[in-house]
Amino acid sequence: MGHRTSDIGTVTLAISAQSKLVVALDFPSELPALAFVERLEGTCTWLKVGMELYYSAGNQFIQTLRKMGFEVFLDLKLHDIPNTVAGAVRSVASTGASLLTVHAAGGTAMLSAAAEAALAPGAPKLLAVTVLTSMDADELLGVGVSDSPEAQVLRLARLAKQCGINGMVCSPQEVAMLRTDLGSEALLVTPGIRGAGDLVGDQKRVATAAEAISRGSSMIVVGRPITRAQNPAEAASAILAEIAQAG
Repeated sequence: MGHRTSDIGTVTLAISAQSKLVVALDFPSELPALAFVERLEGTCTWLKVGMELYYSAGNQFIQTLRKMGFEVFLDLKLHDIPNTVAGAVRSVASTGASLLTVHAAGGTAMLSAAAEAALAPGAPKLLAVTVLTSMDADELLGVGVSDSPEAQVLRLARLAKQCGINGMVCSPQEVAMLRTDLGSEALLVTPGIRGAGDLVGDQKRVATAAEAISRGSSMIVVGRPITRAQNPAEAASAILAEIAQAG
């Protein structure tokens, strides 16, 4: 019986880790994306579809992933006038996507309109993007923000929460701060995850999976360390083990 209890505990940890890992499908079209999904060999349950793939494959691709049993994080980073963003949120509801991003920098009226639209049956849960992980203090200064990335992330996260959005996208470097400020109920999603020896690419505010989870991330988004791995299933499994150990 002891072995059976241990096995159940191991399975529970694995399921818990799977709920915290989102694999980014950074592909230009549907066919290579689906071919990659097969190479994951069932290790992951969450997939992220960004603008490049969504604009190529459309809503039908999201529905295909849902029929395959995956949860979908639709990362469109909506940023437009309030009426347009609200309409986009309602349109996405028919796809079955579970998460959808909007830019917190869109302001109070836009965020409030998006939050109201997301109250409709079947609508995805919204995540407000604070400061992109590709930006640092110099990049922010170039667009007129003199505050540090941390200060800007906190400002935008508080604004989004006031508008009815309790999910945020932030880098691993700000997640502990937001966890403390927003509380345990906030859904904090962190991209910019890299292994200790991985190249950071165009990301500037990065951390390992274990660091992000230990700092309070609800979910981490991993792209190139898995999509460019020789064996994506093994790479995903290694990150899942890291999550389980940290969480």
